[in-house]
Amino acid sequence: MDTVGLKVEGVGAVRILGLDNPARKNALTSDLYNTLTLALQAADKDESVRVVLLTGTDRVFCSGNDLDDFLDNPIRDAGHPVYRFMNQLSRFEKPVVAAVEGHAVGIGCTLLLHCDFVYAGQSAFFQMPFVQLGICPEFGSTFILPALLGRQRAAELLLLGERFDAATAETLGLINRQVPDDQVMKAALEVAQRLAAAAPLAIQATKKLMGRAERSEFDRAMSAELEVLVEALQGEEFTQAVAAFKAKQVARRKDVPQERKQAG
Repeated sequence: MDTVGLKVEGVGAVRILGLDNPARKNALTSDLYNTLTLALQAADKDESVRVVLLTGTDRVFCSGNDLDDFLDNPIRDAGHPVYRFMNQLSRFEKPVVAAVEGHAVGIGCTLLLHCDFVYAGQSAFFQMPFVQLGICPEFGSTFILPALLGRQRAAELLLLGERFDAATAETLGLINRQVPDDQVMKAALEVAQRLAAAAPLAIQATKKLMGRAERSEFDRAMSAELEVLVEALQGEEFTQAVAAFKAKQVARRKDVPQERKQAG
């Protein structure tokens, strides 16, 4: 069953959730977060579903939050749709596999830290530009990344906020493997089907045990990040960053030749 911005498909015991709003580069809105949360809840309750596979379109995985929607529906507390979605994803008991093509930016990159397997095309790139937006990282990334990479490598990603390619992501251990662009979905689906064929209770128990030791630290990081993020979203640095971003958008539109505007 498809809804606006999300395609839902079943391949055997694998439930595929595909972001599908290429006109907005698969940016996430409050409505789409709610839809994703419901989709994960449905997959969790459905005993015929053993694995979830998250994907996007062939040119973009997710460009982050839809800025207009984000400004209309700012994060004020843990009841925000994005927090309900991320809590559902981070606590999802069944395996989650991600297939990444194109760019994964902001929350589109952060959510990958909560997937069990990530496969990316060779031309994919990743970015966490939170500081550049005048805000802080979210959803446990200030705990997960230093624990995974060490403080210095995590600082490169979170403080500098520069984009990095699939080869770098693989070297850092942020993805399982980079594959040719036209093989991403195939690689991810093959692993998802292998997981689906395994003993489901053993798979879920192992996943739960793997995350047991870090759960309390992760929850504390989430809480601390939320407090800082809410304050930052009301601050001058975020306001200035948004104004600068919108000014660049206007400038880019003016640079587009008239015939291209009409063709689009």
